[in-house]
Amino acid sequence: METSEVIKRVRQVEIKTKGLSQNIFAGQYHTAFKGRGMAFSEVREYQYGDDIRNIDWNVTARFNHPYIKIFEEERELTVMLLIDVSGSREFGSVDKTKKNIITEVAATLAFSAIQNNDKIGVLFFSDRIEKFIPPQKGKKHILHIIRELIDLHPKSRKTDISMVLKYFSNAIKKKCTAFILSDFIDTNDFEQAMLLANKKHDLVALQIYDKRETELPNVGLLKIKDAETGEIVLVDSSNKAIRDLYQSVWNKKQYKLNQVFNRCRVDNVSIDTTEDYVKSLLKLFRLRS
Repeated sequence: METSEVIKRVRQVEIKTKGLSQNIFAGQYHTAFKGRGMAFSEVREYQYGDDIRNIDWNVTARFNHPYIKIFEEERELTVMLLIDVSGSREFGSVDKTKKNIITEVAATLAFSAIQNNDKIGVLFFSDRIEKFIPPQKGKKHILHIIRELIDLHPKSRKTDISMVLKYFSNAIKKKCTAFILSDFIDTNDFEQAMLLANKKHDLVALQIYDKRETELPNVGLLKIKDAETGEIVLVDSSNKAIRDLYQSVWNKKQYKLNQVFNRCRVDNVSIDTTEDYVKSLLKLFRLRS
């Protein structure tokens, strides 16, 4: 993509998603994801008048002198976006590809984060870490993220969700809220990695899919290419048995994926490229409120 085209597309995404985050999601995001309660900050020596309930008995015993825990209100979050940039994101059967939807949803979440004074970072992944943008604040940072969402050229077309979840858990030490945006088309088992990541952090899954991945149209002979492996097969879509088998395979995979989300206790939502993703995000926010 030419530089001028990238800049134009960045501007288009900024205008749309910034408007959504300000006008529709402002309060919803804060309620659903904002830090709650008080967080431990440090210890200091006990002073007359301090609440004895805050005494840290372990530190007190170690130094033979009373120390108390200091708490501060949780005012900001660190938000991470885990973005799938594998080959299958390029598929789309109507107006938008999965990549288009992932870009707009990610940008909306990013603008919502900075409007609430949160830091936002991104991990772009395929079956490797393609790029890591550390958490920061500010509009300039968001525009950098949007540009990468639009114009990043991954070195691999394959997917390994388990790998990115393990990397994320090790790289981000402080508890954060993380959104993983993917179609979750992955032959590898990622349940254990997701379970561990959600224990350490607050993980939210956003599945982006296309209607044509769920069912085949009755249009005769089709040449279908696997976007990640390059394998090409011919399919007779006029054969009802083949169409039924295709839909059955999708339904089984979707059921298995939902079971993984449930066992890992990961909040999730599925977004069709042909539907309004605003409704899906609002549904997710209400689920967490």
